[in-house]
Parts: sequence; structure tokens; C-alpha cells
Amino acid sequence: MKKIGILNQDISEVIAGLGHFDTIVVCDAGLPIPLGVRRIDLALRPGLPGFLETLKAIAVELEVESWVMAQEVREESPHMLDGVREVFPDAKGEFIPHSEFKEQCRNVKAIIRTGEFTHYSNVILMAGVVF
Repeated sequence: MKKIGILNQDISEVIAGLGHFDTIVVCDAGLPIPLGVRRIDLALRPGLPGFLETLKAIAVELEVESWVMAQEVREESPHMLDGVREVFPDAKGEFIPHSEFKEQCRNVKAIIRTGEFTHYSNVILMAGVVF
């Protein structure tokens, strides 16, 4: 049995398979997940697991070069934006309209759905390199 890091088999497998510039999404409970994109559904009940809690677990194993969030997060849920910046302090951030964010979700390796109920708690993470 695995002793440290992410115990969820699907998340661990996805992270292990990412290369430089590959992307995954961590999202709230309401983001529509496009057909054909791998869904890893962690949602148990409203708020569990939380968006930031899930990001912190992923940050232990994934080198994140940059991230993308919907520009609406700045107005609607600035504390979530602050949380993303805190979890990934060295990563470059970008903001795009929510409609464009949803379109970009069609081209990611996987979408990890949390139980988060806070508006615009969605982020695209781009894998970096550790060397």
C-alpha cells in the first residue's frame, strides 16, 4: 500500500503520466465536464472535499508551471484566487472568460471534480518539469 502522497489511484496515475505542458483541471461541483474527457469524481457532499484542500494534495506531487482561471473569479471568489496563488506561488497565472475556460477543458488529460460549492473554483494546471 502507498504510504505518502495522493492515495487516489486515478489521480496518482494521471499525475504520473503527465509530461511538460500537459494539463489537468481541478474544479468545483458545478463545472460541466465535456464528453470524452477523463472524469475523476471526488465529490462526496457539498464542500467535501474542498477545492483548495484538493489543490494542496496535488501540489505535493505535481510540478505546476502555470495555471488558468476564469477572470470572473477575481470578482466572485477572490479568496479562491488567493488560495491558488498561495498553493502555487512560483507558477504563472492567467485569466480568461469563463466561457473560454469551459472550451479549454475539452483538451485536458483529466478533470478532477471536487465537492466545492464556491463559484468559479476551477483551475487548469499546466505541468512543469523538475529539472
